Amino acid sequence: MTTLLDYCSLVRSKNAGPFTLTFDFMCHDQTAYDALVATGFLNETLFATLYDTDPAEILVVNHPRALAVKASLPRPTVQGDLHDTDCYAGQQYAPLMDMEVAPA
Repeated sequence: MTTLLDYCSLVRSKNAGPFTLTFDFMCHDQTAYDALVATGFLNETLFATLYDTDPAEILVVNHPRALAVKASLPRPTVQGDLHDTDCYAGQQYAPLMDMEVAPA
């Protein structure tokens, strides 16, 4: 089984302001980056499904010079809200870690 950690040396999530959640996927090297991007795994539909968000509100950007992929979407609740279970959004990447990434 291939996972994101087979491609990435760093996977993280964090706030990009109180209303936006962002994910960073930083690849081991050029080969890993090219392979990850070729799979098409990191796409709007994946994030929309996992985080119950409209795909039209999700931005996935490939950064080839940085060997990274970034995804941003609306936070499920505003940062600091009474129902916010992850104030810094540092744990939101967890559901992605066990998912199998099919080869391109």
